[in-house]
Amino acid sequence: MSESAAIPLLSEKSVLITGCSSGIGYCVAKGLQARGYRVFATARKPEDVAQLQREGLESCRLDLTDSASIRLALDWVLEKTGGTLYALFNNGAYGQPGAVEDLPREALREQFETNLFGWHELTTLVIPVMRRQGYGRIIQNSSVLGFVAMKYRGAYNASKYALEGLSDTLRLELKGSGIHIVLVEPGPILSRFRDNAYQQYQRHIQPCHSPHRFAYLSMEARLQKPGPAVPFTQGPEAVLHAVLHALESKRPKLRYYVTFPTHLFALLRRILPFRWLDEILGKV
Repeated sequence: MSESAAIPLLSEKSVLITGCSSGIGYCVAKGLQARGYRVFATARKPEDVAQLQREGLESCRLDLTDSASIRLALDWVLEKTGGTLYALFNNGAYGQPGAVEDLPREALREQFETNLFGWHELTTLVIPVMRRQGYGRIIQNSSVLGFVAMKYRGAYNASKYALEGLSDTLRLELKGSGIHIVLVEPGPILSRFRDNAYQQYQRHIQPCHSPHRFAYLSMEARLQKPGPAVPFTQGPEAVLHAVLHALESKRPKLRYYVTFPTHLFALLRRILPFRWLDEILGKV
């Protein structure tokens, strides 16, 4: 069955989204619902699920570090839809700040459990559903830090680099299946990302014992700064626009660059020697 013959009407298109408590996930869930999609907005904390339900979204708990939670959430969605799913937007993630040499093994493991392993498990459970129906969209919310590295973001960089590698491979393996694999690569977006990152920094990093302790002082100030921390920050609506195109285009892009820094660094990565690029990234 061809994909064009199989795709349902907009009102019948169901989209599962992870990480909907705030920021990008919340904005995309509300935006898609307003456009007529049937949205299943998930979150890790029960109180966030309750709030999403109060706002009229179909919501359940999904903890990306818990295999049982992932399976229960997907089973609930498929029961609601009669066993079909048009799209998955993998979004739930956080950033673990800290110099690579200061990262304890557990911090790196936790970063990958949420940002990669949980996404991978959910994706592998969704693929058979999409194979049976002959169509589907899997949209991975990556980052500009999925293709360029920046200091003190090593754990997050590593998780996003790995995500991009898996996604590119998956796209090749699913060619001809009717399932599109799409990467969205935002730069700075207004969200609670910095608040969550600061909490993880306090959990795992001991700055007073680090050779990077003076650099951490400015990083702490940036993480706690209200409002946009860097130039060219955009609202989460910028990601919503990319997701809409990925959902509605007959031939979605393989990658969507979101915000000026992502476009800029994608260009610089193509044209500059790596040493020159390192000089620029080291000053950001």
